[in-house]
Amino acid sequence: MISRRGVVSCLAGLSGSALAGCGGKPPPPPEPVPSFTAFGPNGTWRPSTDGVDGVIDISHNVTVSDFSAVRSAGILAVFHKSSEGGDWIDPSYASRRRDAEQAGLLWGAYHFGTRQYSGARQAETFLAAARPGPATVLALDYELNDYKPANSMQLRQAEEFVQVVYRATGRLPMVYTHANWANGERARRGIKPVPVTGNSVLAQCDLWVADPREQPEVPFAWANRGWKLWQYVADESADKAAYGAAPRAIPGITHCDRNLFAGDEQQLKQFWRSGGRTGA
Repeated sequence: MISRRGVVSCLAGLSGSALAGCGGKPPPPPEPVPSFTAFGPNGTWRPSTDGVDGVIDISHNVTVSDFSAVRSAGILAVFHKSSEGGDWIDPSYASRRRDAEQAGLLWGAYHFGTRQYSGARQAETFLAAARPGPATVLALDYELNDYKPANSMQLRQAEEFVQVVYRATGRLPMVYTHANWANGERARRGIKPVPVTGNSVLAQCDLWVADPREQPEVPFAWANRGWKLWQYVADESADKAAYGAAPRAIPGITHCDRNLFAGDEQQLKQFWRSGGRTGA
């Protein structure tokens, strides 16, 4: 995913025990993640059909012409960016949510985290923009801010964000991240994040891992749980050759990021209808 600033203008250590005091128990670990393989016809590859290649994520940078065509192409769920930082709301979120749900698509909302505002302020902005219903899956985009590295969200802010969302909704958001970032490895431009450990409340959230390789690397904090979503095609950039190569292109939209769900179609629908409550 990407910061809108790069396109348009282009509480540390919270633990699972602390989460339990927020009005509920953390969810149990999910079922084991199935193994995925890849193949490469014509020099390209895509994950096998052992899982569900039925989730896309988009933002206002994507032109949508027909959500019904998206659904007819076998896509089951759409994540849409709703907000960034503590002061910006995606202008296309609300209308697209209505259109997508009318087309029979399941709906998810994600927030791009920054350092500029507290985690609590960002969570409040996110909830106000996303207006989650009981079947809206929520997610925090926690990664390096490529266009303004110094404005990358810090771990303590991400943990506070998760806590506030949990208190407000009774459910944990997913955490979208890269293994290098979550593991605390030095990122591009000299930024070195604090690693996510198993004691962090983030490790209790379902993992949405971003990795364009044939097998995704799972961050250490999620080693015993695995991933729930795997973004295998990323960047939301229409000039990437991959978007024009089957099976990645989707009718009804100009381009998108593609994601595998760890489970079958029924499990995906159950997960969404529960609002992303693992084990529901």
